[in-house]
Amino acid sequence: MWELAQQALSSTEHGYDLLAQKFDVTPFRTPDALLGPFFAHVFSAGPVPRALDVACGTGAQLAHLAPHVTGRLVGVDFSQGMLDEARRRLGPRPELMKLDARRLPFSSEFELVTSAGAFGHFVGEDEALLLDGVSRALVPGGRFVFLTTPMPTARSPVWWAARGFNAVMHLRNALVHPPFIMFYLTFTWPDVKVALERHGFEATARDGLVPGPFSKVVAVTATRR
Repeated sequence: MWELAQQALSSTEHGYDLLAQKFDVTPFRTPDALLGPFFAHVFSAGPVPRALDVACGTGAQLAHLAPHVTGRLVGVDFSQGMLDEARRRLGPRPELMKLDARRLPFSSEFELVTSAGAFGHFVGEDEALLLDGVSRALVPGGRFVFLTTPMPTARSPVWWAARGFNAVMHLRNALVHPPFIMFYLTFTWPDVKVALERHGFEATARDGLVPGPFSKVVAVTATRR
């Protein structure tokens, strides 16, 4: 708890540097029980030549991507600590780059872009900057694939817990600088479909990939026009 408090009182970037070595055993990391079926769905039509994982963290998604990407495989993150852990666990193959996901420098370089568990860091104008960069990075017909959930109802304990967490983060950022940007109930389906279409995507979704506690998770495929 003390380590998490230090993280929360740091900037977003430095907070993840502090957490990096233990990130894979925290509940913040998307579990392999969900990533496995998700990527089986993503690659049901076969491999792709080039792929980019945005906000790659310690490389969980890159590990699932690697067997299905025949050429260039790139992971970007703004935390050097997270990238160091990704390099340690994955070895030399993925190209890892320290970049701000709001300012992706790629232009029509990938057939596939993925991201998981990071959308709470992109709110307001930052969400638009992220989607602009992802759209530019893809070739026409390329896919942006990610996991999300529907917005829970206001009667749900999940809705109240998330709203409470968000209120605490707004208060923390009003009192402490630099801010730590992390909010829940972002990028939910189908609300995110409107933003995707505004940035040149056609989006579809599939639910029910995994039964049990992940049954409400939605796999979104956004195809660049």
